[in-house]
Amino acid sequence: MTIYVGIGELATSAETGVVIKTLALGSCVAVAVFSKRSPIAGLLHVQLPESNINKDLAAKRPAAFADTGIPLLLSELAILGCKPPDVVVKLAGGAQVMDPNNTFNIGKRNYLAIKKILWANRLFPAAEEIGGEISRSVTLVVGEKDLLIHTPGYENRKI
Repeated sequence: MTIYVGIGELATSAETGVVIKTLALGSCVAVAVFSKRSPIAGLLHVQLPESNINKDLAAKRPAAFADTGIPLLLSELAILGCKPPDVVVKLAGGAQVMDPNNTFNIGKRNYLAIKKILWANRLFPAAEEIGGEISRSVTLVVGEKDLLIHTPGYENRKI
């Protein structure tokens, strides 16, 4: 089974072999979380750094924002049995696309907001592929510990 995570969405699973994907990460950042001990994983597609910029959207889609999406992801993983000491985090995305003059810096702002929230939860990314000017798609498979990154015109890579 494959679960697709859209912009500002998340998915979790405790079923070995389930594939969780998100496509076309530009300035958005994928937060992939794996359990060290059991086949539990989740993927969050962060669209924006802080929910206070759009409280209506935050109420409807808390996964769209780093500050509300990460706690929601960690909470859903905890329900499945993955507690913070067992968590491995990997990040991908945060590119500088469609903003050639660095006017908004959404990718960088997303990344910094994510890091701040992870640090507050005593979580530190084990691997990351952040920045640049390329779009990425990512795939995780529940029960495996690699995050597969796909970029048009480049070889697939694992982090």
